[in-house]
Amino acid sequence: MRYVTLARHGRTALNTEGRLRGLADPPLDDEGREEAARLAGDLAGWNPLLVLCSPLHRARDTAWAIAGRGGAELRTDKHFNDRDYGAWTGEVKAEVVARFGSVDAAPGVESLDTVLERARRGLARVVSGRPERVVVVTHDAVIRAVLAWIDPAVEAAASVPTASWCRLAYDDRADAWRVDLVDQKPTSSWSAS
Repeated sequence: MRYVTLARHGRTALNTEGRLRGLADPPLDDEGREEAARLAGDLAGWNPLLVLCSPLHRARDTAWAIAGRGGAELRTDKHFNDRDYGAWTGEVKAEVVARFGSVDAAPGVESLDTVLERARRGLARVVSGRPERVVVVTHDAVIRAVLAWIDPAVEAAASVPTASWCRLAYDDRADAWRVDLVDQKPTSSWSAS
């Protein structure tokens, strides 16, 4: 059995404003850095061997905190990059939904099928490697796509807040994934300051 923790990056200013982040590259805000530190404190006890992350700063900075705290190898992986919202990047999500009925219906937005296919390729590479405990720091669109693929009922109930994590298990013999935990928030009081 191999285990993969999908962790969402810490908060940015665009998160607090309800804006679509996508391929925009805002840094973590003060709260996001604290969230990343608390997340690192909790995940360090799991002893990950490898931390992969999206190439965007908010994911890299969160991953750096996790890898640094636990001494794991850190690598970026474009398979776990955020969804491309095209021209709607930086727009208020609620306004895009009001205009088009959903973000998915807005023209130029990367399809969830494309996001999932990219993430599935990344996960396949993870489980073909030797590490048995891997953390992937990514984005809510990627996490939601993966959860919906494995268990749509779990995805429908998930909220995926910043700095939350879920745990997936992969059974090599059955070539099957399952969701063990979802929407876990750090309990650690450790901080970066």
